[in-house]
Amino acid sequence: MEYGAIDLHARYSQIRIVDAEGRLVREQRVVTSRERLLAVFSGQGRLRILLETGTESEWVAQALEGAGHEVIVADPNYAPMYGEVRRKVKTDRRDVAALAEANRRGWYRATHRVSAAQRGVRQVLRSRRQLVSMRSGTISVMRALLRQGGYRLASGSASRVPARLTRLCLPEDLAVTLTPLRRMVEALTDEIAGVDARLQTDVAADPVVQRLQSVPGVGPIVALTFRAFVDDVTRFGTAAQVSAAIGLVPREDSSAERRHRGHITKAGPSELRSLLIQGAWACWRSHRSASLRAWVDRLAARRGRRIAVVALARRHSRILFALWRDGSVFNAATLAAA
Repeated sequence: MEYGAIDLHARYSQIRIVDAEGRLVREQRVVTSRERLLAVFSGQGRLRILLETGTESEWVAQALEGAGHEVIVADPNYAPMYGEVRRKVKTDRRDVAALAEANRRGWYRATHRVSAAQRGVRQVLRSRRQLVSMRSGTISVMRALLRQGGYRLASGSASRVPARLTRLCLPEDLAVTLTPLRRMVEALTDEIAGVDARLQTDVAADPVVQRLQSVPGVGPIVALTFRAFVDDVTRFGTAAQVSAAIGLVPREDSSAERRHRGHITKAGPSELRSLLIQGAWACWRSHRSASLRAWVDRLAARRGRRIAVVALARRHSRILFALWRDGSVFNAATLAAA
């Protein structure tokens, strides 16, 4: 059997094919396009091809699998995959040689490949996140311009900013300056509403997301984001593994009798981690679960509010995983008895 490897980049990629003994069969630098990649691997028989996970990896993997090859999308953080490479001298040719050798010897750890359905949800959520960020940035600029003129924009929802702006008695020159920004906020609000309507359709069609929303502080965006990240609940053995993957567990430096735990690792998706922390604040203010509020109140009294809310976000992530795994809904009475 022959083994292929691709050091994948946006414009050009380095290709290497070796035989079962590690002898070079082919090495080439090609344009990163479907046609060129398929041309390189055509006529070689069925290969096992290794590439690192990244922005381009999924469409490349699908194209090569469609051509009859076995494709492994590997975790680039797995150190043994580059065991024989001196990282102080890094080139694409050295990287692809290491990948080919790792493929031949099995020195790799395959990463989870997200399903097509959840890839689509991730793309919609990312689009929404960008629209919300643009609207927030525009409103910040509007607030700064108003403050320079001695005016304040009342607090409230972003969608109501144009209405609150209209109620201010502004001088004509400042009103003219703010007009394009107000139109931009209105347009972005309409676009966000359209995306939200599309996401509501996804929520209505997904019983898992509906069950996740039974947790206090968890709305459709948090539930959809968690669902899209986990994708397949069976890929995690325990709820603690989910918390670790999201980066909500403390760093630890322990040895023998010494034990030191620091701030959370912040590994994994920052957006989901941020949403879970926001949801934890909402849960703390909510009256839907007295048991969760009592738990976080006790922790806040001992460790402070910031540590308590992160701990609640971590507990939320584990509750969400358990509900999905067990096919159940949140039950405050059961939680209180636990």
